[in-house]
Amino acid sequence: MKRILILIIVLFSLTPLLAQKERWQVRSGNKAFDKANYQKAELDYRRALEKDSTSVTAKYNLANTMYKQQNVQGAEKMANDILLGAGGKPSVKDSSATEAPPVTFEMSPENMAKTYHNLGNFTLNQKKYSEAIEAYKNSLRINPSDMETKANLAYAQKMLKDQQDKQNKDQNKDKEKEEDKKKDDQNKDENKDQNKDPKKKPEKPKEQQSPPKITPQAAQQMLQAIQNKENETQEKVKKEKAKLMESRKNEKNW
Repeated sequence: MKRILILIIVLFSLTPLLAQKERWQVRSGNKAFDKANYQKAELDYRRALEKDSTSVTAKYNLANTMYKQQNVQGAEKMANDILLGAGGKPSVKDSSATEAPPVTFEMSPENMAKTYHNLGNFTLNQKKYSEAIEAYKNSLRINPSDMETKANLAYAQKMLKDQQDKQNKDQNKDKEKEEDKKKDDQNKDENKDQNKDPKKKPEKPKEQQSPPKITPQAAQQMLQAIQNKENETQEKVKKEKAKLMESRKNEKNW
């Protein structure tokens, strides 16, 4: 975090009395800030802004005080207000800073670089790595020799790369899980279809019963029985014929 701005930017549109009052509120806020009494410091800086709404020093120090109190979004908005008013570039995604037309004022390159540096810190704290990188680069364009800003830029770039690598890894994992799920669902559907209409197994052909084996003696007995039956039938036929002939002989003519 860059140090609190002590230098007061003189605004010629203000009366000397009002300017002196604004300086007194800022000095009181600086003393409270140095003692880590951030609530009092914030109150003093806001009172200074009530006297002069264009005070860059009060806005800058108020942003730092809000940051110290974990109001990072408020600190980012205040830094954006300063940059907009000075003709600088605010963080990309802070649309709220453009709601009201900013008051145009002049700002020294040194303070502009410090404001960009702090904006980088505010956005970095929120894991807005792309915005932080851009803010640090803007600061270095004004003050290329600032080693602290260079270190923060390198850190933000590393964090952005790690974030992107993790996102790509997570996306690949999600894609693999989705493909595995599709395969599992497909296999389940196939198994379900097979259970509903299983393929019929080919029936085994019935074994043909082979004729029983007959011994020669049994065969001879069967033939003899058949012959005896035939002889009985022939004998019966002969007897029937003989009876018929005898009955014809005994018949009388009319």
